[in-house]
Amino acid sequence: MKKIFNSCGLIRASVVAAALASAAFAASPITFVPQSFDEVNQGDVKHFVLKGANISGKDIKLETVMCQGTGCSNFTYPATVSNNNGLVVEFDMDFSDKEGPVNVVVILVDTNGKTYSASIDGFVKAPFFFNEKMFDAGYYAPGETREWSFYVWETDKKGRPDLTLSDESAKDFVIKTKNVKVKVDENGKVTEGGKIPALKITLSTKGMSREGWELKQRSIRKIVSFKSKKYPKATSDVLVIGFWK
Repeated sequence: MKKIFNSCGLIRASVVAAALASAAFAASPITFVPQSFDEVNQGDVKHFVLKGANISGKDIKLETVMCQGTGCSNFTYPATVSNNNGLVVEFDMDFSDKEGPVNVVVILVDTNGKTYSASIDGFVKAPFFFNEKMFDAGYYAPGETREWSFYVWETDKKGRPDLTLSDESAKDFVIKTKNVKVKVDENGKVTEGGKIPALKITLSTKGMSREGWELKQRSIRKIVSFKSKKYPKATSDVLVIGFWK
């Protein structure tokens, strides 16, 4: 007589076994199989499936699951995780506002308020590289002019960026652009006359506004964002800081 295997049981058993193996290094009542991803593009939305097991010695009732930070949505998870049983948590992650090495932390909260966490490490590739990302306006009064210049090139160093100011940033700032080719030395210094197609951007204030919550503090923190037709999902920006006079 042929033997019939329960595939669901085998999957559950393998997940529990893997999670139990990890338990030697983690004291959490819910332990997860380690997971990571190599690389995603900025603006991508990736679906994740976390697999783990309840090794607490009792059933755990979950109230909610969330991410530490932004970008997570569409969570699915079991309401109750039986003792010595596997669990699966699924969610989508939007990487629009992420760049470089990232650590996605998922937090499970049970009905008693206790939390359990899992993390996923990976790398988010931004399409553009800015040689500078933060600029100091110093002591600033509304209506004054400040100006900074910097270089931007595509991460793969093949094409030239097509960046323009976002509509929101165009209220407080204006830019002038120049097509150049640059080179970068071993210390990170950028000079023109190289082989990398780049954009020289001169960013100027046209009277930074002070309104809403900004009226309650004297420090300045303005995010200047750019848009690209070639990479519409990318979130490219720089930061202007300072202090209101």
